[in-house]
Amino acid sequence: MKRLSHISCLIILAAICFSCGNETKNKIDKDEKEAEESQLPNIVFILSDDQSWTDYSFMGDDNIETPRLDQFASESLTFTRGYVPTSLCSPSLATIITGMYPKDHGILGNDVAYERAKDRAVKRKNRSEAYKPMITHFERLTTLPDLLKEKGYLSFQTGKWWHGNHKVGGFDYGMTHGDPNRGGRHGDYGLEIGRKGMDTLTSYVDLAIKEKKPFFLWYAPFLPHAPHTPPKRLLDKYLPKAPTEYVAKYWAMCEWFDETCGELFDIIEEKGLTENTLFVYVCDNGWVQNLNDSKYNEISKRSPFDLGMRTPIMYKWAGEIKPKMDTTTVVSSIDMVPTVLDILNIDKPKNLPGINVLDKKTLQNREEIFGEIYAHDFTTIESSLFYTIVIAPPYKLIVPDAVRKPNEKIQLFNIDEDPFEKQNIASSNPELVEKLNQKIEAFRTE
Repeated sequence: MKRLSHISCLIILAAICFSCGNETKNKIDKDEKEAEESQLPNIVFILSDDQSWTDYSFMGDDNIETPRLDQFASESLTFTRGYVPTSLCSPSLATIITGMYPKDHGILGNDVAYERAKDRAVKRKNRSEAYKPMITHFERLTTLPDLLKEKGYLSFQTGKWWHGNHKVGGFDYGMTHGDPNRGGRHGDYGLEIGRKGMDTLTSYVDLAIKEKKPFFLWYAPFLPHAPHTPPKRLLDKYLPKAPTEYVAKYWAMCEWFDETCGELFDIIEEKGLTENTLFVYVCDNGWVQNLNDSKYNEISKRSPFDLGMRTPIMYKWAGEIKPKMDTTTVVSSIDMVPTVLDILNIDKPKNLPGINVLDKKTLQNREEIFGEIYAHDFTTIESSLFYTIVIAPPYKLIVPDAVRKPNEKIQLFNIDEDPFEKQNIASSNPELVEKLNQKIEAFRTE
């Protein structure tokens, strides 16, 4: 009986020791995980909406004032010759969050083709029903927030978001509900960020601090996008020097966006997070304001030209990324996800075509990037394609689709010498056109 009691005591003691050992191990594991997460940089993607690559003072504009982005550019690895692969909001944003070209992520335009009924309620229902399969499809894609979960990141969505609820993109928290019955289409409540203050964004940053987590923040305000309704103080500033009121409103919107970026930088600074935050800037597509109405010029948004596709792309991480104004290297928004993944030592999915722009050798060895323009209301890749573009510095080739653009010619530009694409040199360079066209054919069959 005593022997049994002695054995029982040993078993109990062993169990206690084992339990304590497990608790100690779990605590060590938890402490190590928290220590690792505390060293990881926060990541902030800043996206302007409908702004030409020319429309910043640091890019040479003499009228538009963008002091906070000018400072940001001086503190960043700034590529003045960045590109998005398509010049329309939804597919461009889908590329930024997935790192894939439109033909690969499948979001080709802003809407799946639908019956445009006269009744607004019917039209909205038709549009949302047609787009539902795309939301289901997008949910199956791997996004940057999905990949960041491996490292314990919290992901926050503010501003533009086209693909239903923010959770479809892998975000933990977000402003966009995506319910078409409540007007959800391309951002809903998220479109208030910037235009109506930054409170929600601040609360997200506070939540990450409280939970001691690194965070990924998607700041994609509805700026300078139409409606162009700038604060009166900014409109009054630009009216005297603009050719028309429409232009003045657009210029004022660009500065308003700049001011909100300043507010964002100040929030991060006030929280003591600037030194450990990677900021990345890009614009979703270009915009050239018409002089005499509120619309955009056809050479910009939805076009294959640089005024629709080109954008500065900037990377800032104080003490880690050396500031440089790179005016010659061509980069793309497809590079944003791979660059972040390399910084964090996360394996890059094999289907990503982009590169780490911090890897100088790989960047120098890249020969070309591509672009695609599809119909605003799309169906399939084959039936919606308008243009395919290859940019192989110093040349850019634009190939119109033979079915949907039968009356247009292939266009070749030397964008080093002719950045506004005024002189088509295709006819005098047939061998170069053929060579670049072969690259396009290979790209389309990948």
